[in-house]
Amino acid sequence: MAAVAFPEGGARAWATVGGAWCIQFVGFGYMTSFGVYQGASSFLYFYTRDYLSARSPSTIAWIGSVNAFLIVFGGLVSGRLFDRGYFYHLLYGGCVLQCFSLFMLSLCRPQQLHQIFLAQGVGVAVGAGVVYVPSVSVVSHYFQRRRALALTIVASGSSLGAVIHPILLNNLLKTRGFAVAVRASAGLVSGMVLIACLLMRSRLPPPLKSAPLWASVKRLSGDRAFVLATIGMTLFTMGPNFPIFYFQLDAIQHGIDEGLAFYALVIMNSAAVLGRLSPGVLLPQMGQFGIVYLVTGAAFCASILIFAMIALKSVASFVIIGVLYGLCAGLYITLSPPLVAFLTKDMGELGLRMGIFFAVVALGGLVAPPISGALLTGGFRWWRAAVFSGVMAFAGACVFVLLVVAVRRDARSKLDADTDTGGGEKAQEHGLGSLSRPLEVEGP
Repeated sequence: MAAVAFPEGGARAWATVGGAWCIQFVGFGYMTSFGVYQGASSFLYFYTRDYLSARSPSTIAWIGSVNAFLIVFGGLVSGRLFDRGYFYHLLYGGCVLQCFSLFMLSLCRPQQLHQIFLAQGVGVAVGAGVVYVPSVSVVSHYFQRRRALALTIVASGSSLGAVIHPILLNNLLKTRGFAVAVRASAGLVSGMVLIACLLMRSRLPPPLKSAPLWASVKRLSGDRAFVLATIGMTLFTMGPNFPIFYFQLDAIQHGIDEGLAFYALVIMNSAAVLGRLSPGVLLPQMGQFGIVYLVTGAAFCASILIFAMIALKSVASFVIIGVLYGLCAGLYITLSPPLVAFLTKDMGELGLRMGIFFAVVALGGLVAPPISGALLTGGFRWWRAAVFSGVMAFAGACVFVLLVVAVRRDARSKLDADTDTGGGEKAQEHGLGSLSRPLEVEGP
């Protein structure tokens, strides 16, 4: 297959990055604001104490967990369709569905769990999920050497969205009520996706032939590094949703002033903006394996901070945990798409790999929040949920250590093989996929 040339910049390339940033802003950025609905607002625990007061926290958590699950699980289908050239169909269809579902959410009545679940848990999520993997994958059409930087910029959109959406919703829920607040956020989302549709453009043609899905999955199951990355991220994902969904409610229950707790998610997600931008600066300085080192370090730090939520009892602990966890969360969320690209040799299957990766990871995000809600019980026993989430996150971090070992071992084996056959240039590249060379520091 002929080598693919990457422009590494230009107006169309950076416009596509900007459009993908908008998709992240309204996708994961909006999903992260679910803590507003389940946590504290002017109504004091809006869904929990007002709009769905007849339901338990565990039951309400299914709305957020299914939403998060479908956003990333949708990549299993959309990634495959993206590889076959259906980028614009996915982009336009997903954006329309997401906006329509948000406006339908504003019409939902109090205590009608099925209405809110269908609109927010399913409709919004399916729309966002249809465009998530294609919006990330299409950026890779334009960048190879600067791919880590481009994807870092894209991922920062969800962090800023996770700051803006809670502020908007919290303030409007207090002054104008549920319907007006949701319609205002739906209007913001509609404007952002319109900009994304105008900016984003696909570049590479689809492959002439594509292997059947099951054959591709079977082949990928033999890729040790890819399997370890998927298992590690799935286990790890069962931990971080606990702080995202319950941090605000945790603060209120432990006597933190409501005015400060009002900005719980803002504090966490503001720090996450810095965390999401930092890989673009750090990775070029960390060498060939920098991305797996950074993922592993962020995972261990985040797991420790989840355990630390057991000690959340004062304003100081509230702010420190929120800021530090936001930094770590920003790092590992940003690094997921570049990690998959790093392990991908053939760019023609990048969409499929991302789709499978995020679909499996979504299973962890689906079951964890309801389990955490059940462990909390009606008496809010916070240590139970914190221990469960921390253990799962720590287990995922341990699997990432195995990933580091596997990637280094594969690199050494291929280097030795290329040296034996006299393949100098191949030995330099180590045959480790599309991000191995770009992450090395190049000489003058």
